[in-house]
Amino acid sequence: MTLYPLALRLEGRTVLVVGGGAVATRRVPALLDAGAHVVVVAPQLTPALQALASADRLRWEPRRFEPSDVDDAWLVQVAVDDPVAAAEVSEAAEERRVFCVRADDRTRATAWTPAVTRHGPVTVAVLGGGDPRRAMVVRDAIRDGLVDGTLESAAPLAPVAEATPGRVALVGSGPGDPELITVKGRRLLARADVVVADRLVPGLLLDELRPDVELVDASKIPYGPAKAQEEINRILVDRARAGHFVVRLKGGDPYVFGRGGEELIACAEAGVPVTVVPGVTSSIAAPAAAGIPVTHRGVAHEFTVVSGHVAPDNPLSLVDWSALARMRGTLVVLMGLKNLPAIAATLLTHGRPAATPAAVVQEGTTGAQRVLRSTLGDVVDEVAAAGIRPPAVVVFGNVVDALATTLPARRGDQT
Repeated sequence: MTLYPLALRLEGRTVLVVGGGAVATRRVPALLDAGAHVVVVAPQLTPALQALASADRLRWEPRRFEPSDVDDAWLVQVAVDDPVAAAEVSEAAEERRVFCVRADDRTRATAWTPAVTRHGPVTVAVLGGGDPRRAMVVRDAIRDGLVDGTLESAAPLAPVAEATPGRVALVGSGPGDPELITVKGRRLLARADVVVADRLVPGLLLDELRPDVELVDASKIPYGPAKAQEEINRILVDRARAGHFVVRLKGGDPYVFGRGGEELIACAEAGVPVTVVPGVTSSIAAPAAAGIPVTHRGVAHEFTVVSGHVAPDNPLSLVDWSALARMRGTLVVLMGLKNLPAIAATLLTHGRPAATPAAVVQEGTTGAQRVLRSTLGDVVDEVAAAGIRPPAVVVFGNVVDALATTLPARRGDQT
């Protein structure tokens, strides 16, 4: 079969996704990144897709597919494994002359999804003539060549010791921008048999997985559905013992409020070898993306990173907020948006000046980044008025204004 390759401009155009499982979780981020108006029709969604729906990044119709759903679509993605249901969708698309991608049977689709890699402004899409593995090998070779500047031949990559069967890799995927994962992390991800992913991992990385990779959505949506950590540990151990190479893909760094230590201990106790690949932590990257250095000569020679998911007045809190109020350096709070009123009040009570510069960076390093600059005394009211939502990083200290006079306004700056 001779195919006609084409790049679609989907910005502002409706794309229908039928199905709310692992396949949809992998495909939707790329559609959103292209600016598409994504409509998902499915009785249920994975936690990752639920988070996108709650943030109004996509529209969810919680029901079964109806042929009229195709009426306004420019493209249809069928992400169900029921051949009868998939055929109903593709038949409706065929009648309306809308191209349709089918995850269950590419021979009955009118469009195929290529193996994709992105490097800056360059997007490479590879079709393997119906062989996804061939496409992935060529795509990976091109990607590695783009990364190291050589564009070597498309021969299969050599085996890597850290990616052997029966092993787990704890990989930090960075703060949100898919290009901020480390070279080693991306290399191991390309070799994974099983990927256990958090909600905050860059969605475009999931779009690059081989079609045969098992994707386990281990999303921990704040104050919503969550998998128990023990269940995640069990999945890692069971899949590795079954002879798979398992990548535990985590937002930021595995050891910065990521429970990576608990997962390493669980694997070690089960006799499963583990490789740890550090990641860029949002505690530094999100402020940096907003033009805020956590340290700056003559301004701050220290910074402290704390978790704010437990309120200061909660007996379970392990943070000495009174000591933090007295420090002169930078204070970075992760997972603290819900408890921001209590955190700000506690810092003020223990002597932190109300005029202390403050900033909140929502979805730092991503295209949805928003930045709010304020003061300790006003930040609570201004965050509420602006509708800032998680994930967000809060920064207190003079570094918030350290570069304000030298840097131009950036994309995502709100105030």
